[in-house]
Amino acid sequence: MSLRILIVEDHADIRRLIRMTLEFENHELHEAVNADEGMEAVRRLRPQVLLLDIMLPGSMDGLDLCRRVKTDPTLGLPAVVLLTARGQPQDIEAGHQAGADAYLLKPFSPLKLIETINSLGGIAA
Repeated sequence: MSLRILIVEDHADIRRLIRMTLEFENHELHEAVNADEGMEAVRRLRPQVLLLDIMLPGSMDGLDLCRRVKTDPTLGLPAVVLLTARGQPQDIEAGHQAGADAYLLKPFSPLKLIETINSLGGIAA
């Protein structure tokens, strides 16, 4: 199943790794470098899955963007996967409270990313 996926990540090398991981899965991939650009892209593209870094430059971080996307049904309610280096229990709890559907710690395995997205495919369909 092909999904429209938006990658919101400020590090180009991580965006490239995610793109290389997912390009063989036949998904439609889009990228944004901060949460403000990500919000605009969510409005425009209506992604089914949002891959979201927590620590982002700009007026809001990934948790803020996650909360906004998850509380505004006009945005299509995409499945949200948080990708972050922040792995303390309180960080994971904050991610789930913001509405994230999954939480992956960097560095994550490409296979784990594919499995996570596939498992969320039913939510995002």
